[in-house]
Amino acid sequence: MTSIDATALATLRDTVRGPVVTPVDTGYDEARSLYNAMIDRRPAAVAGCVDAADVRAVLAFAQESGIDLAVRGGGHSGPGLCMIDGGLTLDLSPMRWVRVDPGAGTVQAGGGSQLGDLDHATHTFGRGVPAGIMSTTGVGGLTLGGGHGHLTRAYGLTIDSLVAADVVLADGTFVTASEQEHPDLFWALRGGGGNFGVVTSFTYRLHPVDTVGVAVTVWPVERTAEVLRWYREFLPAAPDELNGFFALLAVPPGPPFPEEIHGQKMCGVIWCYTGDLADGRLEETLAPVDDPAPPAFHFTSPMPYPALQSMFDDLIPKGLQWYWRGDFFDAISDQAIEVYEKYGRALPTALSTMHLYPVDGAAHRVAPTETPWAYRDAMWSGVVAGIDPDPANAERIRQWCIDFWTELHPHSMGGAYVNFLGQEESTDRVRSTYRDSYNRLSEVKRHYDPDNFFHANQNITPAAA
Repeated sequence: MTSIDATALATLRDTVRGPVVTPVDTGYDEARSLYNAMIDRRPAAVAGCVDAADVRAVLAFAQESGIDLAVRGGGHSGPGLCMIDGGLTLDLSPMRWVRVDPGAGTVQAGGGSQLGDLDHATHTFGRGVPAGIMSTTGVGGLTLGGGHGHLTRAYGLTIDSLVAADVVLADGTFVTASEQEHPDLFWALRGGGGNFGVVTSFTYRLHPVDTVGVAVTVWPVERTAEVLRWYREFLPAAPDELNGFFALLAVPPGPPFPEEIHGQKMCGVIWCYTGDLADGRLEETLAPVDDPAPPAFHFTSPMPYPALQSMFDDLIPKGLQWYWRGDFFDAISDQAIEVYEKYGRALPTALSTMHLYPVDGAAHRVAPTETPWAYRDAMWSGVVAGIDPDPANAERIRQWCIDFWTELHPHSMGGAYVNFLGQEESTDRVRSTYRDSYNRLSEVKRHYDPDNFFHANQNITPAAA
């Protein structure tokens, strides 16, 4: 379907309170735009939903019309799964609201909320949720995929703090999933992606997070081997209060970096410390950064947690060309280090990068079967990302990413963080991401979405009856 019958469209617009935008409407290009500008899809309509009633109405319309449906939260999907050519996108972005219950130690966020909304609302209470590294990331997609970030080693994955979710199912039924209600659905939502329904709100357990210690350390890219050999030993042995993700990067122009290293290819670590900052403890904890080689730059500062979360927002705004692929790693082998150094020296553009996010610490203290996140034994979640503003460089960054990943993948655990699965990847990659959890997810899918209505995602097919 490339267009919607005018009468049906009028009925839909009369039924929902949110905007319904089609190709003939002003604002259509903005409504269909995604974080990743490499994805250019033209849906028949984008229907904004302001509440669960709107969600139910849009789902019913899609069912009755036989139109393909996608669901958009924050729109950060790398492969652009929240937009379908000729289909209908159910857009949750109008549902950006957050409600904190400091007495209960919980926070509820609407399905279209972004991490910045969550961080802003909780920070005034000295609390936070372990979720991501950028304030513009959608709460929904990040949570449903598992969620890791600056607080993973201290407080676990995002799904480890999820206590309930309000969900509209394919047949329009509204349910709350938790340990007590629909526990099978609640289990599946904690990592199984958008396969089971439209989540209109998430409720999380809060953790003590206020001012954190932030540090950025970079070394010349030629020091990648020494730094990674040090990093692979240092961080797992460090207290859980210290998180640090490793990156290959070109130093961006601007603070806190001095002008003389702007644009230089480097390897580095972005640190977050949730421990006591008194008496120079952050500096003491990070004193070993001199061990592998003298850093080209080392910066430390106390910082409000929301400021750390938004540190990279201006560097990589919406509208850039993206191509990414990921994998889990239980070790950083000497053979893998050779690959990291090779492709770090060959960064194709100023924004292209590679990250290794630690997923140990508190994340390892959750049983492998408690959630669908099947790699509780992983130490790092890696992603290779080709990024550039110029569409003319799209093929260049794509090829660098594929070549890098292809040489690195044999040194991985075989599966990837589902939110790091990229374009043009096989369905086998979804199965390898969930390992033994896949069959159970497939059974839950059969119960809640037997016709695979929600298929515009990293799809889990319903089990045979």
